[in-house]
Amino acid sequence: MTDRNGLAADLRPSPNFGTRAEGVATDLIILHYTDMPTAEEAIEWLCNPVSQVSAHYVVAEDGRITQLVDEADRAWHAGLSCWETETDINSRSIGIEIANAGHDHGYPDFPAAQIDAVIGLCRDIQSRHPVKPRGILAHSDVAPARKRDPGEKFPWAALAAAGIGHFVPPEPLGGGRAMQPGDEGYAVGAFQALLFLYGYGLDVTGIYDEATVAVVSAFQRHFRPARIDGLADASTVATLHKLARALAPPDLAPAVSPIGRIRRW
Repeated sequence: MTDRNGLAADLRPSPNFGTRAEGVATDLIILHYTDMPTAEEAIEWLCNPVSQVSAHYVVAEDGRITQLVDEADRAWHAGLSCWETETDINSRSIGIEIANAGHDHGYPDFPAAQIDAVIGLCRDIQSRHPVKPRGILAHSDVAPARKRDPGEKFPWAALAAAGIGHFVPPEPLGGGRAMQPGDEGYAVGAFQALLFLYGYGLDVTGIYDEATVAVVSAFQRHFRPARIDGLADASTVATLHKLARALAPPDLAPAVSPIGRIRRW
């Protein structure tokens, strides 16, 4: 390892990395939780060649940062994933693992010292790489069918208050019927199209299918965490529209039009 970050208190080189795809900008930061009892156990696993996984950084509960992979290298953290139609997320991202036992092991709150360290690390990474606010994402955002991390307890609003990430106050829960599995038609397609335009990997079918449930659940974990059910209620739809309005038009549209993604609408 040749490019140590000055914020990292520890250096634990992992053998699990490769070369980034040529000509691809490092314009995403992906936040994970470790899903393990302790930060040290997570670091051991991320540095074990058997695991075939890694990240650039691990942030412990007390805020201590350990660097595992050079930012110039392609860490193996995102797995099968997609954002803005791109599937090689590892080549365009920095991966940060945040020590937390996860949903299957009690899912504790994230300590303030840890969140302060994540904020500082994200700000530091943005000083070197063209990561826009919308490019700071949850693992679940880029892999909604597989992942839940860092989950609905992660304080995205606190990051946004510090100038990190893209976030708007979510619309409160309310009544009314939600779009749900089995629904189809223009309203479903329009909602899918806006999720796609924001960046989520979702085909615009006009049918509220399992893939849509997974993406909506990921969206709710990040942007409307009061209820995670995968249903497009008025609160979820309004929050998505607020996010879209908060972006300049060039920042909203990915390289491929949603029209080209339509299959049955």
